[in-house]
Amino acid sequence: MGIGRWGNIRGKLTAEDVRCYLTSMKTVLSSKGQIVLPAEIRQQDGIKPGQQFDVERIDRGEYRLILHKEASNEGLTDWLLSCPEKGYFVPIPSESTDTL
Repeated sequence: MGIGRWGNIRGKLTAEDVRCYLTSMKTVLSSKGQIVLPAEIRQQDGIKPGQQFDVERIDRGEYRLILHKEASNEGLTDWLLSCPEKGYFVPIPSESTDTL
């Protein structure tokens, strides 16, 4: 058995070798400091424009992007207010706590 691409014996790939092979892609930092996620990754993971990421600095030259998870009720107000029947959802008048 010969040595494979990553220095391992062919047929004895580690999980890291496989992950690297399946997901490793190159991208370029723009003059504005922006990095584009390749279309293949965006399509695989259903990433849409405007989604936010957390960036962690692991070490010099090593970074990790983590898709910021939306709160489960994020956008609920907009969804309710877009109800086809206008005026169905209205604010409930509340009393001030100053008079209590």
